[in-house]
Amino acid sequence: MRRLLALAATLVLTACSAGSGTSPAPGGTGGSGASTDLAVGMVAEPANLDFTTTDGAAIPQALLDNVYEGLVAVDDAGKIVPGLAKSWEVSPDRKTYTFHLVEGATFSNGSPFTADDAVFSIERVKKDWTTSLAKAMSVVARAEAKDPQTLVVTLSRPSSDWLYRMTTRIGAMFSRTGVADLATTTVGTGPYVVDRWNRGDSLHLRRRDDYWGEQPFFSGVTLKYFKDPTALNNAVLTDAIDIVSTVQAPEALGQFTGDQRFQVIEGTTNGEVVLSFNHAKAPFDDRAVRQAARQAIDKKSLMQSCWAGRGTLIGSMVPPTDPWYEDLTSIHPPDVEAAKKLLAQSTHPTPTVRLRLPTLPYATSCGQVVKSDLEKAGFTVQLDQLEFPAAWVTQVMKNGDYDASIVAHVEPRDLPALYSNPDYYLHYDNPEVTKAIAAADAGDEATQVAEMKKAARLISQDAASDWLFLLPNLMVAKKDIAGLPQNAVGESFDVTGLSRG
Repeated sequence: MRRLLALAATLVLTACSAGSGTSPAPGGTGGSGASTDLAVGMVAEPANLDFTTTDGAAIPQALLDNVYEGLVAVDDAGKIVPGLAKSWEVSPDRKTYTFHLVEGATFSNGSPFTADDAVFSIERVKKDWTTSLAKAMSVVARAEAKDPQTLVVTLSRPSSDWLYRMTTRIGAMFSRTGVADLATTTVGTGPYVVDRWNRGDSLHLRRRDDYWGEQPFFSGVTLKYFKDPTALNNAVLTDAIDIVSTVQAPEALGQFTGDQRFQVIEGTTNGEVVLSFNHAKAPFDDRAVRQAARQAIDKKSLMQSCWAGRGTLIGSMVPPTDPWYEDLTSIHPPDVEAAKKLLAQSTHPTPTVRLRLPTLPYATSCGQVVKSDLEKAGFTVQLDQLEFPAAWVTQVMKNGDYDASIVAHVEPRDLPALYSNPDYYLHYDNPEVTKAIAAADAGDEATQVAEMKKAARLISQDAASDWLFLLPNLMVAKKDIAGLPQNAVGESFDVTGLSRG
């Protein structure tokens, strides 16, 4: 949404659409001269196009900012900035938000975007969304259209978190006449439409000629999906794609750093690689077993072995880009002998663990190291893999059919979603953590920081999960691609600000 931010700044102080488009040439270059097509190598393909009923990061990664837009957005530093709302005011009691909407915005089906659509979108999250993240909208008491360009949202209580949540997928604006078949047909206010989806291979975005804002540089963007990390790297080497959106074989970065054809971007993300424990069943219903698992795993060695030493050790569910970050790696540090003693004192001294991994490169690579480290401490580990996203989401996230798993939670500021909702797939329930999160949300900025630090420390001490490392933002792109962000702190892979030099 970077092209929108420039426009917004002048105003104030993201089944397919009709048309098949034209297939982009490999590597984004045509037969005569430069093309305005872009090809991006991705990893996790969406299960469908409906993030209102389907969990997982792949759908908003492809569609937010590009196809669907929100009232507000986040910039690369994580700051809340204008989107479809050019400005807003907050009442003194911090319960009423008045948004002033941009004029002339339209959906891809031709309908104008008005405050009535914003009311519809907010109310639909509360009534019709079925994903775990929809809970964040429950704080809204009512949303009203004061006039076509003015939206008033009243919260049931002050919430320090709500406006930030509106920068995520739950803040996406939908057309009142465009939600009949969201799994296959997208209708958003963004500069692109989905015009072709070759399942198992690629998703193609076509630029809207009638887009209300500043037109993006590329007329077409192909998001091409790769399950094999080596194949992903080879695709950019052979000009099949222009960008590797996230390097899944970081040990191979050396082949790009010395090659003048490419640029390497390295920054940080929100992607905590979590060793998830199922608290609803043995053996991880026992705190001592969870603590033993944390102490059994040498995270520094693991990150070196399975991710070429790239990333950040964090010790809890907070990345360094969040205001309440603290380095909590000293809590339950690696110590195999201490892990053995904890197991011996637990209610499950010889635990067998079924570790179910999604078919994602970081999970399969790191899973072998986790299995080895746990077994050194006395665990028996049965490891299997589930196709991602469909099988993993169904069996692990929805059905809770697992003891432990490994997955990167890339949604921003997602500690509350994981650790204050006992119905979520972790089934973690700690009243102290829930109380701290609630106090953070109700308080002012200083209170929010203090209470979120408290919550992060509590879940770390409780070994609610193990946090293996924070994924780095590692991208490889052709030298002439401009506009790539240093950090990946939002939910989307925003192509709207990219260009070719």
